[in-house]
Amino acid sequence: MSDRYQKGIEKLKIMNPDSYKTLEENLEDIAPDMARYVAEFAYGDIYSRSELDMKTRELVTIASITTLGSAQPQLKSHIHGALNVGCTPEEIIEVIMQMAVYAGFPKALNGIFSAKEVFEERDEKIGNSE
Repeated sequence: MSDRYQKGIEKLKIMNPDSYKTLEENLEDIAPDMARYVAEFAYGDIYSRSELDMKTRELVTIASITTLGSAQPQLKSHIHGALNVGCTPEEIIEVIMQMAVYAGFPKALNGIFSAKEVFEERDEKIGNSE
């Protein structure tokens, strides 16, 4: 295993280990290298940089995926990750709402509905995240 891969796996263990396991399982029979690339590049190279903390990285990622408007599974995974690294539901909703200005209301609404699903799954409540 490469150092990049190991660094990536360590970040993923903090953020959302189940999501990566699912990704690996879904790709193993068609493109197993793709899961490794995600671990090495996205998490080993980028997420492991020290210039931004994990909360900031997840909020930026949520904003970016929200603007795509068509990547709900990935958005939900990063909402889980954001909660796992200490972001509050209120911070997540605020970031998604701001994307209405730049990406439009339909994409922001899709993001909010994805967040709602994650919050319900985890029994997270808005306003009770102290």
